[in-house]
Amino acid sequence: MPADSDTVLPPLRDRLRAALPAALKARDRTAVAALRSALAAIDNAEAVDASDVRAGAIEAAAGPGGAERPRRELTESDIDDIVRAEIDERDSAATDYAAAAGGAARAAALRAEAAVLTRHLYGR
Repeated sequence: MPADSDTVLPPLRDRLRAALPAALKARDRTAVAALRSALAAIDNAEAVDASDVRAGAIEAAAGPGGAERPRRELTESDIDDIVRAEIDERDSAATDYAAAAGGAARAAALRAEAAVLTRHLYGR
């Protein structure tokens, strides 16, 4: 459910980052856990692809930072997909916990985290 076409929302990553200090201040553990996890997933997705690095390889670098590689740049759609995956993972795990004996509390916590991310995803 996208926001109204008249309303321009800041990028999702910015909304998540802005919500984190407020959640910390409010001592909302559920929101803090969900926001930190989603932001970490986004950061991890930007990590440099090291699949071509060989064990023991030493890069010859010229000048400071010469061997550094730029991080991947994610589109807003990529970030939306990552947050949707985080929501789906929580929903799936909550279903598994709910089916297990004594897992109702953990299932509820995971569903609450998914709800936090859903609110930010759709800008509510």
